[in-house]
Amino acid sequence: MEKDFEGRVALVTGASRGIGFELARQLGSRGAQVIALARTVGGLEELDDAITKAGGPSATLVPVDLKDFDALDRLGAAIFERWKKLDILIGNAAMAVTLSPVSHIKVKTFDEAMATNVTANYRLLRSLDVLLRQSDAGRALFLTDGHLHTTTPFWGLQATTKAALEAMVKTYAAEAEKTPLRVNLVDPGPVRTGLRAKTMPGEDPETLPTAETVATDLVKLVGTDVAETGRMFDRVKGAWD
Repeated sequence: MEKDFEGRVALVTGASRGIGFELARQLGSRGAQVIALARTVGGLEELDDAITKAGGPSATLVPVDLKDFDALDRLGAAIFERWKKLDILIGNAAMAVTLSPVSHIKVKTFDEAMATNVTANYRLLRSLDVLLRQSDAGRALFLTDGHLHTTTPFWGLQATTKAALEAMVKTYAAEAEKTPLRVNLVDPGPVRTGLRAKTMPGEDPETLPTAETVATDLVKLVGTDVAETGRMFDRVKGAWD
């Protein structure tokens, strides 16, 4: 396998399964030093095994709940101490939300979704911004959801958190526009993952692309040749907004 990410340091959240696992696996297999964040230790260990089996460097595994914001603050200092930079940040982790009328969303559920889908990504940017700017070609990519643009009934919580995320990410991109750092969003579309199954239990998963297939498309968005910034890539359409 081509080692086109050799020498790059890449951090991926939600890396123990689904799209995050496949993104981290593909980056590591292609030479990147992967910093993998997730709550599930077993999944992280499987990721490391998959990367090293493919000839990539052993991953740095960080078992953490993204709502542990103090831990995210410490993460930046630890990365600086070891690598002095961060080349790639992929904000993939998200809380699976149950479809519900807005007025029926429980307060605890709303707060947890905002903390995981929005605040955690803010804390990551706050902690890692300096490191991304130390890279000669820093790349940050955050996963979003097209439902926020359609105001689909019962998708209110998902749409609300992703709308907030998009506003924050695009603002951050504008602030970094005159630097080598490129910051974008991607809507992967429906994917055959456990997260999707929890949200849409009646859907036939065999009709959806696998996480591996989707990740192959998404990895291209963090390459050093990416010039776009402050934009959203629609994977299903294969086009930037």
